[in-house]
Amino acid sequence: MNDNGQRRLVLSLIVLAVTFAVEVLGGIISHSLALLSDAGHVLTDALALLLSLAAAMVMKKLPDHRATYGYQRIGILAALINGVSLVVIAMFIFVEGFTRLKSPPEIDSNLMLVIATVGLIGNLIMVWILGHRHEDLNLRSAWLHVIGDTISSVAVITAGLIIKFTGWLIVDPIVSGLVGLIIVIGGVRVVKDSLWIFLELSPAGLRIDEIRDSLAKISGVLNIHDVHIWSIGHGIAAFSAHVQVLDQKISEADAIRKEMEHELRHLGILHTVIQMETVQCDKNGLYCSPQDLGST
Repeated sequence: MNDNGQRRLVLSLIVLAVTFAVEVLGGIISHSLALLSDAGHVLTDALALLLSLAAAMVMKKLPDHRATYGYQRIGILAALINGVSLVVIAMFIFVEGFTRLKSPPEIDSNLMLVIATVGLIGNLIMVWILGHRHEDLNLRSAWLHVIGDTISSVAVITAGLIIKFTGWLIVDPIVSGLVGLIIVIGGVRVVKDSLWIFLELSPAGLRIDEIRDSLAKISGVLNIHDVHIWSIGHGIAAFSAHVQVLDQKISEADAIRKEMEHELRHLGILHTVIQMETVQCDKNGLYCSPQDLGST
């Protein structure tokens, strides 16, 4: 995350603080669970942005003896925590909403509408500040928090209008449940993307068999095995493989390696570890390990 991204997070935090204070006060006075749910979502947003900001500062550190790959996964960890926090707060909303379905309290719909409108304006300002195109998963998770809160603000305003003109108090817990559902969807998406990286699964859009077949066509390559591809951080793919070549000078084998790295760069893979060797993997497989080589 660059300095511009950090500035956007700071500005969003300021807007969030004001929005949270207004919505909590308004929710307590008006007795609206939907409004308090939205305030809870705002609080989660604030914690998410604080976490994202702290992670962004740590991620600037260069690789060292403790983190030879760098500190990119600090941001992924922050995104994971943010995603889990979304799901947890949604569970609280569901429980309270179910309780209020049985006995909905009286609600000041006029105050509810005013506060919800203020919250919507604040959310729209944050959406504009954060933007919508994010290569950084950490920043994208914070943006998803704000988007979810914007949608929930619209839902709260709709509930306020319905209560005002129909008196249907049951709409308040129903809308709070919808807000909770929106929160869960956003949280699950962020958790999934974060775990995908932590589990070192193949990056989306990169098929290891197709990459292996493409590299195998390079002149001088006899076989490719023990192939691995994973993500160091969001959008930072890494690749390693054992490449069998004829017994030759190091300079000749190095030319093959450079051509392979050139092909991988076109796929967005910049971090590569290619081991040139003259032995053949017994299983001749994509994932055979050094143990499979036996005594060769």
